[in-house]
Amino acid sequence: MFRPDDPLAPPARWFEEPWQAQALALADSLVQAGRFSATDWGAALGTALKEAEARGAPDTLDGYYAAVLVALERLCETRAGISGDDRAMRRAAWEAAFRRTPHGQPVEL
Repeated sequence: MFRPDDPLAPPARWFEEPWQAQALALADSLVQAGRFSATDWGAALGTALKEAEARGAPDTLDGYYAAVLVALERLCETRAGISGDDRAMRRAAWEAAFRRTPHGQPVEL
């Protein structure tokens, strides 16, 4: 049972933005599809979190999910067959689509 006065209790909110839940769901889907193992995912996320800590990044949900993205990008490049160039081109395409899409409308490539 959640007790707000318990210092070891998890935060009341796990996600501040929908993309954060989607990032973890993507990681889980890639594990389930056999693109990389749960052990690989844990190690990559742990490495990204340690690197963030070494840089002095704040220990916040935003910082945690930034590490989630770093871990996903690295694993996709090393284990899932997506090159850094492919990822950069897809990101640029999504950013361009986002910029040309009117507010409140779905973004489409």
